[in-house]
Amino acid sequence: MRKIIQCLFLVAFGNMFAQQTEYVDFKTVKVNLYSVNHDLDEFGGEANYRFEILKDVDSIYLDARNFQQHAVALDGKTRLHEYDGEHIIVKNKFKANTVYELQINWVAHKPKKAIYALGDQIWTQGQGKYTSNWLPSIDDVNDKVEFDITITFENDYEVLANGMLVKKEVGDVSTKWQYDMKNPMSSYLVALVIGKYDKKTETSKSGIPLEYYYYPEDSLKVEPTYRYTKQMFDFLEEEIGVAYPWQNYKQVPVKDFLYSGMENTGLTIFSDSFVVDSTAFNDKNYITVNAHELAHQWFGDYVTAKSGEHHWLQEGFATYYALLAERDVFGDKHYYWQLFENAQELIAQETAGQSTSLLDPKSSSTTFYKKGAWALHVLREQVGDEVFRVAVKAYLEKHQFANVETSDFISEIEKASGLDLSEFVKVWLEDKTLPEDAMVKSLNQSPFMQEYFMVDCEAYTSKCKAYLTSYISDKAKVKVISQIPDKIELSAFQNDLEVRQAIARHVDKIPLDFKEAYESLLDDKSYITVENAMYHLWANFPEDRVKYLQKTKEIKGFNDLNVRLLWLALHLNTLEYQPENKQEVLNELISYSLPGQHFELRLNAFNYLKLLGGFERKSIESLLEASKHHNWRFSKYAKNMIAELEASERYKSLINTIKTN
Repeated sequence: MRKIIQCLFLVAFGNMFAQQTEYVDFKTVKVNLYSVNHDLDEFGGEANYRFEILKDVDSIYLDARNFQQHAVALDGKTRLHEYDGEHIIVKNKFKANTVYELQINWVAHKPKKAIYALGDQIWTQGQGKYTSNWLPSIDDVNDKVEFDITITFENDYEVLANGMLVKKEVGDVSTKWQYDMKNPMSSYLVALVIGKYDKKTETSKSGIPLEYYYYPEDSLKVEPTYRYTKQMFDFLEEEIGVAYPWQNYKQVPVKDFLYSGMENTGLTIFSDSFVVDSTAFNDKNYITVNAHELAHQWFGDYVTAKSGEHHWLQEGFATYYALLAERDVFGDKHYYWQLFENAQELIAQETAGQSTSLLDPKSSSTTFYKKGAWALHVLREQVGDEVFRVAVKAYLEKHQFANVETSDFISEIEKASGLDLSEFVKVWLEDKTLPEDAMVKSLNQSPFMQEYFMVDCEAYTSKCKAYLTSYISDKAKVKVISQIPDKIELSAFQNDLEVRQAIARHVDKIPLDFKEAYESLLDDKSYITVENAMYHLWANFPEDRVKYLQKTKEIKGFNDLNVRLLWLALHLNTLEYQPENKQEVLNELISYSLPGQHFELRLNAFNYLKLLGGFERKSIESLLEASKHHNWRFSKYAKNMIAELEASERYKSLINTIKTN
């Protein structure tokens, strides 16, 4: 009977879940995480909320998913409460214009989402996965709260959270870290990182502390990883015209992150795949992600979209302002090239019949990010730089620490420009069809892009022979090489890094008179170049395979060890090279596929094991474990790989045996 009554109550109460902001405004919360261990089999603490009732109501709730223990006190008095596995529901005759205090003590055993433990690291990811899996909070982005977080964890670890570290108490065994926020934010932006880190600090032109965290063993990678951060920070403050809205700005890399980066308020978490040395910087660096997450501190954190329909106000703006920051660093050519690449991705999406409105909450990331940025670029061209800046500044200041809709932004642009933007809204925001003609027209304002479009060797002409030694841009030369890889001449190797990289990628049949020049690619400061050149040289000149393996044996490559893993695979296929070491080499390759390694390294190792037919029991077990990995991209990859292997009777039998046992 009690269950029936409880169900009836929850059905009635459920209608209020999406509308609670009309009745209650949560103001502040002081969180004390005093029960945290390495594997999160026990995670809990105390949260003290202060909230104001806006309209008389008989119940309020906090989101709290899969908590094992929970106790509630209202204004210091213990209260009975309802719990449905997702909400802590407190019943009371709450009166309008009255402030209350709510204390919740809770324990969650191994939270399933939003907080992850990986060996000596713990980190959170609230967007899309909900902070309420580890902290009683409000999943509704429209209720912003000032979070002050205290965490107690064992000594010798760095503990990071949003806000300014105001107190640190070191005990014999554990340390208490106390962080203070001054302004409110949505709960999906709450962040926590625990790990082994060192720190480098700079100060922005406006006096904001910029903290760059890194693994102690990566001290030589700090500069290339965080290169241009201060310049981009200073640029965005000046360009946006609104002071950075938080107390400080911290950035920290973590292992096996779900995305490239996440713009938690004042504390960006990013994938440690972007921790690079000076060579990797030339191929794959953190700059775009860095600028994007930094721009979010204004667009997404300071002002937040009310719903998915207006998601482009976050991702489109962050993408656009990242482009502007990169333009300040690398110049106009880089800016227009990024716009062109974004346009190519959007056109491919449209060709596949997948274009959607920018105001469709189910749109792809390509639409929200790339089309959103293009819309802002074209709008700025239409109204002019000064009007655009004035309107953006007014938009941010009017809605600071609040939530917005698309009309809030458009109205500020119309006010500043005196224009009716209904046609712009229809074409760029509401229509599904991509305005390709407008995009091409805009790109053609750049002489750099005009030249790129003009250069074309799909129909080979006498001009093509001269292009690679002319003064056309490197991007245009790369285009030429991709179109006529079998017709380039030796002089093409005299170009700079990017063009030589294209040669390594596209020229796979190497004429004998190119051999020496092609071998020089192995010395380039590019792991992509070295990887491609090593393979093509190995394939073209079997008599020199030992020489190439000797030359490249110490090169690791990116964090996924792209060069090293290729080297191991080529070693195993070069019978005359160190025949006594073949098992040792295979064991090294297998070791990179095992749990504990970075997921991107494991994925790379799995690909080579499949190519070599090298899967055995240990790596199959690792693949099965990977199918349950918290990183959805990796788990999806593992499931697909298992399905492919099961097509082989040999592997199918082994997989079934392991599953059975």
